[in-house]
Amino acid sequence: MSTFDNPFDPSRSLNGSGCACGRHVSQAEHERDAARQLQCVAVESEDKRYQQVVASAVMRTMFPADKGRRAFLQSLGASTALAALSQFFPLKTATEIFAAGGPIEKKDLKVGFIPITCATPIIMAKPMGFYEKQGLNVEVIKTAGWAVIRDKTINKEYDAAHMLSPMPLAITMGVGSKPIPYTMPAVENINGQAITLAIKHKDKRDPKDWKGMKFAVPFDYSMHNYLLRYYVAEHGIDPDQDIQIRAVPPPEMVANLRADNIDGFLAPDPVNQRAVYDGVGFIHMLSKEIWDRHPCCAFAASKEFVIESPNTYVALLKALIDATAFAHKPENRKQIAEAIAPANYLNQPVTVVEQVLTGTYADGLGNVKNVPDRIDFDPFPWQSFAVWIMTQMKRWGQIKGDVDYAQIAQEVFLATDTAKLMKDVGLTPPTTTSKAFVVMGKTFDPAKPEEYLKGFKIKKVV
Repeated sequence: MSTFDNPFDPSRSLNGSGCACGRHVSQAEHERDAARQLQCVAVESEDKRYQQVVASAVMRTMFPADKGRRAFLQSLGASTALAALSQFFPLKTATEIFAAGGPIEKKDLKVGFIPITCATPIIMAKPMGFYEKQGLNVEVIKTAGWAVIRDKTINKEYDAAHMLSPMPLAITMGVGSKPIPYTMPAVENINGQAITLAIKHKDKRDPKDWKGMKFAVPFDYSMHNYLLRYYVAEHGIDPDQDIQIRAVPPPEMVANLRADNIDGFLAPDPVNQRAVYDGVGFIHMLSKEIWDRHPCCAFAASKEFVIESPNTYVALLKALIDATAFAHKPENRKQIAEAIAPANYLNQPVTVVEQVLTGTYADGLGNVKNVPDRIDFDPFPWQSFAVWIMTQMKRWGQIKGDVDYAQIAQEVFLATDTAKLMKDVGLTPPTTTSKAFVVMGKTFDPAKPEEYLKGFKIKKVV
């Protein structure tokens, strides 16, 4: 369930435990409605958005099981339930505290980003005034690549940054850099990636025909790397033996495809759509076809920043909650495309960005497709996302030995927008921070990561 869903809708699950994908009341409903996209309830105003986040927290605490919540709501009705809840818990006061925050320690901030649509909330919050609403003067800085983002954040040149979801985990564990405690307060986007191949490969739609081909991903510690490896391995291709995978900064991918340096990539948008726009590639498949509603990029900050500037941190997250909720609504996507397309942000034609954000796009093979959730925005960082990422890190030899999956997931992903802000107003964080989900037809149980790992035939480390 999205952070922005209505907590007083008895048909929705607050805990994400009703089905494998976490978006239905039951697995039966999941199977019946597989073709139907569930939409979040629109929030009427900023005040109501905050009220809804607080109300969701209270409802999760009072009714850890969705069955009890549904019975409560069905017996009273949403309006009466809200009134009854307000008698026992000061929702209005809690919402006002949530919205007000404390004195901001540092108003002038630098936040780094890579020019891709995954960073939409971070980018759009500047031209559309979301940072200013919270009393912040944020400079969003276009950055060349993920290693630079990591290094500048570690060196405190950036106060916070747009990162790939695996990066805060890797930094915390000391994989690829010295270990520094990091937090991932919010997921920036879900879905929003694709596998794109060079036009000359339009007849090679079966991955079994990809042996010897060269692929690019944005970074070694990226969902793109793990999803590409997962996808080809499920088709019997060893990503370390049968194909080549190299890290290429997203802004350089289309040029490398055009120059025939690579045969394809699993990349963030608008890179995929730009390859189509330039006539050098076609979209083989969207990443949501591998794992629907998978996380990709994130908003990250060091624990030191959180501790030293807690009110600044809260204000920054509130700005991103607002921006994410705004970006979640399909009717706002064209306006957002115009705001983030200019040279100082994505540096892309507006039509390219619109095709990504609206989901109505040309695939490069003469077809126009309509996939409204090609990219979506939901900030809740489930700990099970972190556990899955770590299983893939271990699968491909990036980490070795025993891994305390649950502990690391809790340390990095628990410092979220909702959990942190709920603690600030005296509330208990959601009782459920993990859920099962399906990747290419296989259900992932976050409670059994090692068992999951042992089930793969193709892997680097047992």
